[in-house]
Amino acid sequence: MSTTRPYSPGDRGPEPSGASGTSEGGAPVAGASAGTAVPSEPSVASEGAQGPPGRQTRRLRLDGESGVVPLARDFTRQALYAWGWLPAASADLRAAAEDVLLVVSELVTNACLHAEGPDELFLARDNKVIRVEVSDRGSGQPAPRTPHRAGRPGGHGMFIVQRLCLDWGVVRTTGRTGKTVWAELGAPA
Repeated sequence: MSTTRPYSPGDRGPEPSGASGTSEGGAPVAGASAGTAVPSEPSVASEGAQGPPGRQTRRLRLDGESGVVPLARDFTRQALYAWGWLPAASADLRAAAEDVLLVVSELVTNACLHAEGPDELFLARDNKVIRVEVSDRGSGQPAPRTPHRAGRPGGHGMFIVQRLCLDWGVVRTTGRTGKTVWAELGAPA
């Protein structure tokens, strides 16, 4: 698991539309309001938005909203229904969907506790991977607590993310405060 690579291995690279709520030109996405889904690309609606073939994305503004953890979970659950992960046809699919919901909860909670709150949740899926990104204004560096002490309360979020995900990391944009914490989970076979 990496916390230093800005994106996972392979050919996906950084998200072309960014994870900061800006379009490719750096301008804020028009028509975006807090707590609402916005297009992942300027001309594509969030519902079932498609990037490259087989890729679908969803984006939710969280800046200034209250109750962001359940809001993010509900938004993610709706995406999982739209993408056919729910209702789960098998135990593997059900477990995979629950893992995605747990990772979203952990990343959004960490942004609330350690980074002045989350700005945005971005979800992307293709046939093999679902990517979760949570953007915030914090300067801290998330890391699993070492050594991990299973019996102690608190401090388990990034350990859980590390255990459930294929990979995760942090992206910082030069000249901007904050960061984007991303995690990728494998789609069930």
